[in-house]
Amino acid sequence: MKNEILRFIPEFELIRDAGLRDKSLAVWDDALSESSLTLEDLLSMPFTLLAENVRISFLEHVRTVCRMCVAVCDVLQQAYGDRASIRRDVLIAGALLADVGKLIEYEKRNGEFVRSEKGQYLRHPFSGVGMCYRRDLPPEVMHVVATHSKEGDIMTRTPESVIFHHADFIDFDLISKQRPF
Repeated sequence: MKNEILRFIPEFELIRDAGLRDKSLAVWDDALSESSLTLEDLLSMPFTLLAENVRISFLEHVRTVCRMCVAVCDVLQQAYGDRASIRRDVLIAGALLADVGKLIEYEKRNGEFVRSEKGQYLRHPFSGVGMCYRRDLPPEVMHVVATHSKEGDIMTRTPESVIFHHADFIDFDLISKQRPF
């Protein structure tokens, strides 16, 4: 399954630490095994159910926000050098894992994407952290997953979480305001 995931999400190759990359891919493999959704479903599943008429798929969102995070990291490191204390692999792994819990939170029922029974009780940051914990991801990666959404508003976010949080909400805010793309 690892090769299939890489085919759909080549950004995993941006994680330089092979061990972290493998653990991150294993989380995705676990999520797909537990989910009723397939990788193909993720090409048409809207990245959020919190807005209507979402025309950006889950996979488009995951890949785009990850690349936005890399771009922000690159700009900050070019501008500030060592003063920009950003752990690139943590940022990329966190970006690719932040929404993996949606594979448990959502399901396809009668041709529509809806909240699953588990999703009625647990939002994706919680289930995502649980899946990451099971695969022994570093706590700094789990922090990005845990704090990327409104659940993180009561915490002090790490630089990686701040970057991901804002990149994620750029995508969300553009869509939830019903902009024309």
